[in-house]
Amino acid sequence: MLNNTVFLTLATLAGLILGFAREWLLVADWGAGARTDAYLVALFLPEALRTMLAGGLLSAAALPLWQAQPASAQPYWLAGQVRHFLWLALALALAITLGAPYLVKIIGLGLSAADALQAAQSLRCLAWVIPGIFLHAIFTIPMQANSRFVLPGLGSFLFNLPVVIYLGLAKTAADPLTLAQCFILGSILMLLPLLPPVWRMGWRPWYAAPRGQTIAVWRQLWPLLSSSAASQGLTLLERLVASFLGEGSITLLNLARKLVNIPLIALMSLNQILLGKMSGEGHMARRKMLDTGLLLCTLLTLPAAVGLIASAPALVDLLLPHGLAQGPLPALLALFAVSIVFGAWNALLARYYYAAADTRTPLICELSGSAVQAVLLLGLPCFLGIWGMAGAVMGGVLSTAWMLCRNIDQALLRDILKWAALALLLCALAAFSWAVQGRMAQLAVGAFSALLLFVSGAYHLKKKLGKTGV
Repeated sequence: MLNNTVFLTLATLAGLILGFAREWLLVADWGAGARTDAYLVALFLPEALRTMLAGGLLSAAALPLWQAQPASAQPYWLAGQVRHFLWLALALALAITLGAPYLVKIIGLGLSAADALQAAQSLRCLAWVIPGIFLHAIFTIPMQANSRFVLPGLGSFLFNLPVVIYLGLAKTAADPLTLAQCFILGSILMLLPLLPPVWRMGWRPWYAAPRGQTIAVWRQLWPLLSSSAASQGLTLLERLVASFLGEGSITLLNLARKLVNIPLIALMSLNQILLGKMSGEGHMARRKMLDTGLLLCTLLTLPAAVGLIASAPALVDLLLPHGLAQGPLPALLALFAVSIVFGAWNALLARYYYAAADTRTPLICELSGSAVQAVLLLGLPCFLGIWGMAGAVMGGVLSTAWMLCRNIDQALLRDILKWAALALLLCALAAFSWAVQGRMAQLAVGAFSALLLFVSGAYHLKKKLGKTGV
């Protein structure tokens, strides 16, 4: 599991670096103002769909069904799913194109009329990334079933590559519609490397699928879709609230989210690999894999969270366009970083249920946590401003984690509560490094703290792997 995670992490890292470069270039070329806010509003729906599918939405639902098919029937099953979801993607793209002005009014309610018009024009073009994104998610299923994780993991890299090249060359002359066309090109590029392998696996587009298989996929998919839709709905609510907090607030919120996502590069990889290994296993085997996965997850996320908090002002000053370090972004980044560990645990705990073909329980837990976060989002920003959004996120992920653990067993809940208290204490202590003078000194303190935690965690993980043999 660890070796697969490392290789997939490297592929995902390349995509995440380009994704961050995309956001950096947008702010550097257009500034952290209304123009960038408008484009981020236009990009919200396509990016939300890509995030949901890249996070394993379809593979979590369909992987057990693929594995249940006889080998001779698998190419026919895949052909049926490809046709079904391609038609669905085309219908979604057309609906978004036609409804773009109304969707922009919902997502960016606080935008001016001119900015809303620009966002609607961009969204009409951006909607056509959806077919490529859907096909990539479908073709990922047989690849993961055959333990071929790296090619699907390159999707984000290829998706962002044309955009980053264009923004880097055009600079301040970058045109929103040309930029949208680069996103469409990226959605095609991410699909191309998967076509030869799935062809060799026997897939042919003209094969007729067995009847009833699409219904079976949707039966597994709808709870996952509801959970993901709730998560994206919260992100939408964040964007909507931020649009009323002043010009540039959406951009600041988006940058903080992107920076916080950098330490989670291996989490998506770990989730997909753990799901593939746990599917079809017995209860005891799944439980042992979950313990190992949680240790590995903590090893990756806790040092990153502490390091981010300790060096937040220095990171913003060094990585982002000049001037942002003097604003609210460093504190916003530090507050969001606290939720890294708990959000990572939640994603892993949900995969434990998915491996047993139980999508209902995590759905209920995640929807309950989302409701807590939504209530906090409507209240905290009124008193705390943009920092209240990070507090709302923490409330949501903590309540979700508590419910997910409680439904597995009490021993896990006790362990998670102890780990959570330790994680919160370490994150609070990391904030004292802000008193250190000098950006390089802050970076050194953050890096040393993260390294110390990583070495300690790696030692405990090695002992655990030696006992379980996972």
